[in-house]
Amino acid sequence: MKVVDKIKSVTEQGQTAFSFEFFPPKTEDGVENLFERMDRLVSYGPTFCDITWGAGGSTADLTLEIASRMQNVICVETMMHLTCTNMPIEKIDHALETIRSNGIQNVLALRGDPPHGQDKFVQVEGGFACALDLVNHIRSKYGDYFGITVAGYPEAHPDVIEADGLATPESYQSDLAYLKKKVDAGADLIVTQLFYDTDIFLKFVNDCRQIGINCPIVPGIMPISNYKGFLRMAGFCKTKIPAELTAALEPIKDNDEAVKAYGIHFATEMCKKILAHGITSLHLYTLNVDKSAIGILMNLGLIDESKISRSLPWRRPANVFRTKEDVRPIFWANRPKSYISRTKGWNDFPHGRWGDSHSAAYSTLSDYQFARPKGRDKKLQQEWVVPLKSIEDVQERIGYQTPVSPM
Repeated sequence: MKVVDKIKSVTEQGQTAFSFEFFPPKTEDGVENLFERMDRLVSYGPTFCDITWGAGGSTADLTLEIASRMQNVICVETMMHLTCTNMPIEKIDHALETIRSNGIQNVLALRGDPPHGQDKFVQVEGGFACALDLVNHIRSKYGDYFGITVAGYPEAHPDVIEADGLATPESYQSDLAYLKKKVDAGADLIVTQLFYDTDIFLKFVNDCRQIGINCPIVPGIMPISNYKGFLRMAGFCKTKIPAELTAALEPIKDNDEAVKAYGIHFATEMCKKILAHGITSLHLYTLNVDKSAIGILMNLGLIDESKISRSLPWRRPANVFRTKEDVRPIFWANRPKSYISRTKGWNDFPHGRWGDSHSAAYSTLSDYQFARPKGRDKKLQQEWVVPLKSIEDVQERIGYQTPVSPM
């Protein structure tokens, strides 16, 4: 299902949609630990989760693997980031075909950061120069199958922010106009870069509406977990840090627990103000940790651990091809990854004893008229045309002979 449709469905019920972002870990153990963390966070019922692509496409294969497992094993609606960096069209199409075959319908289309060791983005031969080109390509080749999300920059794109930390009015307006082009080309959702000044975000939303951008705009919330990491991320994104935030963090900057606790409080207050202004969805950049995200959502009253429930003994499948699945063998939970893999091709290779009963091919070949030899049917009818009325009749039919007692 498209994320934009899920968000609309949640908000139409008067609820707030929330979602989580993750990135591919560097080690195999880290990947397995990430899935455990995802499973914990997904139990709270996010509208979707997304997985990043990696600078310069450095984690492309791992991102594809994680996205597939998120959608099919973790059972959460998954959005995969896709960038233009080091990606010729053939690789882009391979990635899109891979996630489509795994039932994923959502892509976050980005230009991407420069590869490691480079300061500026360089268009790869046979690739795209910007996110707009990528959006156009996805829509022209894949039609309406994918829900396409694009990035919004409340303070303008970092590339146009000056040394004083601000974009010129002309650069800001140009950035807005470019965002509208992406939406007009087929993007149906905007997720913003992190920010710490809610007034800047609210102004950005209003400015978007003024120029005719009417799709949902989801604020990206980055919890503060430690002081040095906070400064590094804010510096990389050229994000304005309000004076009151600096004043609050400076005295406790060497106390990680205090910084994290204040970060949860500050993000909670940001979200309260955002929600009070009519915004109905939140996107949390988890940095692959869960405590801050859970703390913020609990403070907002959006989750309650005592009310976590499932309509089935497993999460309802998020894969678009498995949404009607409502029965599994009793041993499925012993090896869920294996079960999902083994049953992936049910519709392609139907099996009469165990398969998808919703499939038009569900049956056994013995029921198929061309698979039943007519001569065999006629012979069976002749053999059983005379009814069996006694034990002797049965013995005669099966050729039974009474054993002879030894002398």
